Amino acid sequence: MIKVTGTVHSALEPAAAFKYLSAFEHTPDWDPGTPVVNKLSEGPVAVGHRYHAEAEFRGKRQALTYEVIELTANRITLRGENKSVISVDTIDVSPAGTGSEVKYTAEFQLKGWLKIAEPFVRPAFRSLAGPAMDGIKKALDSLAAS
Repeated sequence: MIKVTGTVHSALEPAAAFKYLSAFEHTPDWDPGTPVVNKLSEGPVAVGHRYHAEAEFRGKRQALTYEVIELTANRITLRGENKSVISVDTIDVSPAGTGSEVKYTAEFQLKGWLKIAEPFVRPAFRSLAGPAMDGIKKALDSLAAS
């Protein structure tokens, strides 16, 4: 398994930060590696809600179907899958001073024969974290300023 984590701080208060980030359809606004996310379920975010996402990895776009598998007042976990990978993404938002701290964790499990390539692609997966975390900070700070 490949695990990628990052943490950012924002001036945006925790409830507003979580409300924005838990709406997974906003992901293309802050993650350049995920340019497409369409909500497939009706209503406010809830466990069981599904999303169609398209992620770019090493120059190729791959479709994944995500499902919300955990949702609390400050944590959301989504599980995405396609024929080659299972991705479990968790976003935790907590108070930090007058703003919030966001911890993002993505765990990737390659399927089938791709498992043997894991040590070789680990750096490529880890390179996705910086731009996504920078995007989260920029999006949340923009909301805090408005």
